[in-house]
Formats: sequence, structure tokens, C-alpha cells
Amino acid sequence: MDWRHVYYLWIAVFFSAIWTLILTAPIHCRVSRGEKVIAIMEKPQKTQEEQQSSPQMAAPDGGWGWVVVGSLFVSSALVFGLIRSLGVFFVEFVQYFGESAQAVSWITSIGLAMQQLMSPVSAAASNVYGARPVVMMGGFLSGLGFILASQATSLLHLYLTMGLISGLGWALIFTPTVASVMQYFTLRRSLAMGLGFTGVGLASFAFSPLFQYLVEAYAWRGALLVLGGLSFNMIACGALIRPLGKPKVVVKAENSTKLNKCSSLFSRICEGFELALLSHRGFLTYSVAITLFNAGYFIPYVHLVAHSRHIGFNEYQAAFVISVTGVADIVGRVASGWFSDLGRMRMQHMLVVWTGLLGLSLMLIPVAVVYSGLLVVSVVYGFCAGAMTPLAFAVVPEIVGMERMLGALGLLQLIESIGGLLGAPLSGWLKDYTGMYTLSFIAAGSFLVLGMLVTMTLPYFWSCTAPPPPSPSMKKSQDESIEDGLLKQTLSSNSVPEILCPLDDIPYSDKE
Repeated sequence: MDWRHVYYLWIAVFFSAIWTLILTAPIHCRVSRGEKVIAIMEKPQKTQEEQQSSPQMAAPDGGWGWVVVGSLFVSSALVFGLIRSLGVFFVEFVQYFGESAQAVSWITSIGLAMQQLMSPVSAAASNVYGARPVVMMGGFLSGLGFILASQATSLLHLYLTMGLISGLGWALIFTPTVASVMQYFTLRRSLAMGLGFTGVGLASFAFSPLFQYLVEAYAWRGALLVLGGLSFNMIACGALIRPLGKPKVVVKAENSTKLNKCSSLFSRICEGFELALLSHRGFLTYSVAITLFNAGYFIPYVHLVAHSRHIGFNEYQAAFVISVTGVADIVGRVASGWFSDLGRMRMQHMLVVWTGLLGLSLMLIPVAVVYSGLLVVSVVYGFCAGAMTPLAFAVVPEIVGMERMLGALGLLQLIESIGGLLGAPLSGWLKDYTGMYTLSFIAAGSFLVLGMLVTMTLPYFWSCTAPPPPSPSMKKSQDESIEDGLLKQTLSSNSVPEILCPLDDIPYSDKE
């Protein structure tokens, strides 16, 4: 291997470590009103307790929350921005390994499905240990997967490294970071989510030509090695996340020390994974819709570069299509978040509008055979895709309530992993069968339109005003969670209930 590959890798790792030390310096001291600066190096245990002493803290709607938004910006860029740009490697893998488009498509699909399939695990781990250590571990695994992938000798190796290992790292990063941003913001939540997700669009603009250059300069092995070094920067992103309170399971464990061990174990499992949501009609309906969205959403980022080259454009023209899409994606995310916070339309209605337009633009991609026409369609597609993404996550608290948002995000991505796993291989099979990508993009648009129709069946969707957030009594009737009421009674009367089911009282959540 060229020594320059190792050099660039460790340069990236070095700056990642320096960035971690600099940006996490504020963590070593904490300044609050009426309090002195307390150094963690001097009193580590006391400071940690002070940071988590309040089990319930209102969302600050600013302050350190903007640093957490910056963490989401970088993390989303290095997760989904990177996934979107892996299409540059698609042609290289097909030529090097001599495999079909369907077989190579499984690399991205396995990584994406792993990211979503393991999201409940990341949510449960965050409920027990907090988001910060979970995200930092995810950053390490994501970088490790790409470094090992650079030594692959078969597609199976890429399935195991880029697919399983990096996919697991992405799972540990994404859900806790998104949940942390939602917990820091109430009034400006959609705008914060939109700004945080602009990293995906910016990465789509920059990464595609960058990866094309890296492949030409160092071949695909050296390019993957550099991507591994870049992915280590997500360790610093995790270090920047400050919890607003103790993890949910820790607080409830402290309040139920007198319960027997069996109930305590069952309590932790239920609280960590929020299993009661599987009987929530609105959540299940939305999960089906998101699964359909997921089946079609990532197909262009896997096959758009290959489609552009298939119809006669060169490598850099094809990479520029993804870059233009990324710029439009950035504008769409910010515009969608800003308009959503104005309150002129319900977020569910806005989501349906942008999803329908996104599906239509996907179906128009095969029609654009002239380069200028392909760029125009790609701009429309990128704007609609960017506008849809922050709303897809911001709608979750409106359906299940803020108290169960973290567990809902984990279960939601677990269910939607079916769409991510099957979407790209189905698109690759259609290409192998027909010899072109026309049916692939039509199928992708059809999935999104069908998901839009499912979204319109959500409870209270046709109401002009949003229903009030689920109250404890409403959640009890919706999910048949008698144990939730018993738990609240326990906290108020200090009596020990005979039945325990740990639902919904996330201590650091912000109630609107």
C-alpha cells in the first residue's frame, strides 16, 4: 500500500483528536447562574452529579443546544452524506469484483439497514448510559469499518465491514444525536432539525467530487482509508453532547429500589425499548409510511451517478449531478424548518406535500436525457428531499409525545430498515433485468407516493389544528398502560406498587 494512504489517514485521526480536546474543553468546567466555576479535574464526581441533579429540565431553546445542533450537522454529514456519495464507488466495485449491480447494491443496503435495524439498541443504550458515550462508540465503529473495508478482497468483506461494522456505528450515532437536538428545542425544533440536517446536503455537494478525486488519486482502497479517518471525527461530535438530566432508566431505577429483581429487569427492558408503542395505532401507521419512504428515498443516491454515466455523461458530470442535488437539499432543509416553525401549516400536512413532490420528481429523472434537464430535475428532487427529511423526524413527538420520543425513534428506524434493505437491491435487479435505470426510478417514486397515502390515514390528520400533546391519561387509554398510572402514583405517594410497567416519564424531556 502507498505510504501516503497511511499518512492521510493518521492526519485525519490527529486533527480529530485535537478537535475533540478543543471543542470539549467547556465540558471540563461548568458555569451557571449564582455558582462558581467547578473544575471536573478537581471534583469529577461532584460535577457529574451537578450536571444531572435535575431529573426534569425545560428545553433551553438555545444556548448549548446550538452546539448540539452543530454536532448533528457534522454527524449527519458523515453518516447520510457519506451514504449518498457512495455511488461513486458503485461503478468501481462492479468493475473490480466483476459482480452484478444487484450484488454491489447490497453494500449500501446492508449498511443502511444496519443503521436502522440497530437503532432500538442505540436508543435503549442511551436511556441507560446517556447519549454521549453511545455516540462516541458509534464514531469509532464507523471509522473502523471503512479502514477494514480498504483491505477487502471480495464483496463479502465489504458486506461485513462497510455494511455491518460501519452500519452499527451509524446506528449508535444517529438516533441519540437527533433525540438530543429535540430535547434541547421546543419552539424552534423544526428549524434546529433543519439546520442540523443541512450537513447531509453540504456533504452531498462536497463528497461526490471529492470521492471521485480520491478514487482517481489513490484507487478505491486508499479512498476508503481516508473515509475511515474522516469518520473518526464523529467521536468528537459525541463528546459535545451534554445531557439535560439523568438517563431515563437510571432515574426510574432509583425510584423503584424496593421492587423485586424480576420486575426491575422487565422494567428496564420496557423502558429502554418502549415496547408499548407497538400497540400505538398512530405510531404503527407512521412506521409503515416511513418504511415506504425509506424504500425509495436512497435509490437515487445509489444509482444516480451510474444512471448519469449510463446515458453518456462523464465521471465528473455525473458527480456534479449529486453535488447540485446536495446544494438544493441544503436550501430545502432550512426553508422547510423555518416555514414549519411559523405554524402556518401542520407538520404532517407539510410532510405529505413534500413527499408527493419528491416521488413525482423521482419519476421524472429517466425522462431527463439532456444534461441541463437532468440538472433541473435533480435540483427539484434535492430540494424536496431536503424539505421532507427534518419533518419526518419532527412529526414523531407530535404522534407519540415527547416523553417517548427517543424510544419511538429507535423502533421507527428498526421497522423502516425493511425498506432500506430491499429498496436498492430491487432497483439494482430492475436495472439488471431491463438494462437501464428507468424502472428503478419509477419504483422509487411509487414507494414515496404510496407512503404519502399511508401518512394521510394518521389519526387527526384531517384536522386543521394539531391535537394537544398526549397527556398521561391519554397515553394510558391509547396504550392500555395501567402500570404507567401506578408508577406516577408511586412517585407521588412513596408507596410501592404491586404492578410495574415503566412507560413514558423520560426525566429530561421537554413538555410542550
